Amino acid sequence: MKAYRHLFFDLDHTLWDFEKNADETLRTLYDQHSLARHGSFTVDEFIKVYSDINHALWRLYQGNKISQEQLRSARFVRTLTKLGVAEEDVPADISRQFTDLLPHKSAVFPFTHEVLAYLKPRYRLHLITNGFKDIQHIKLASSNLTPYFEEVVTSECSGCLKPDPRIFAHALERAGATAAESLMIGDNLECDVLGACNAGIDQVYFNPEKRRHFNQVTHEISCLSELKRIL
Repeated sequence: MKAYRHLFFDLDHTLWDFEKNADETLRTLYDQHSLARHGSFTVDEFIKVYSDINHALWRLYQGNKISQEQLRSARFVRTLTKLGVAEEDVPADISRQFTDLLPHKSAVFPFTHEVLAYLKPRYRLHLITNGFKDIQHIKLASSNLTPYFEEVVTSECSGCLKPDPRIFAHALERAGATAAESLMIGDNLECDVLGACNAGIDQVYFNPEKRRHFNQVTHEISCLSELKRIL
């Protein structure tokens, strides 16, 4: 087994349970704004349409085709107008409220704390995230993840997004690490796994839904507890 010294984790969808936390936040906003009065859609329909649109916009953002502000301003307008709400009836502050509420949610994937507590004395732990700098540190604090990590590298501080090799090079420099002694753990096959591979870094593909793929990865797991077997 290769000896690693530095472990780089993705945050959203890998440690911090974005879908569960977003679901709770969207249900709160649905009730606060009485969105049902604008149409016949249920809260579950609202969440489903939002999720689809948000994922599509994030792909554009990660491809440098839209800005952070465009992503934030468009997702609720597109969601609610698709559900039949007139654009002028879309609550003006709903996007800001979502961004304010979401990072204070604390749900993490099973075994997150147990595994990080196991790894912390053995390795130097860091984060590489495409998430927005202004909310990632709040997420870490809200879910009690802050103490585990030395370096938190965001796309904003590095000037580029995963899978760009430059963000991985920046993270290695910040951590004082080499690619050969490092391992990247993440859920996104393109951004985390192939991005790290192209930067010369071994990878762990976190695939809890066991999605079929044809890419060669260094390691693949469906539960974070399996990291103990690898490390």
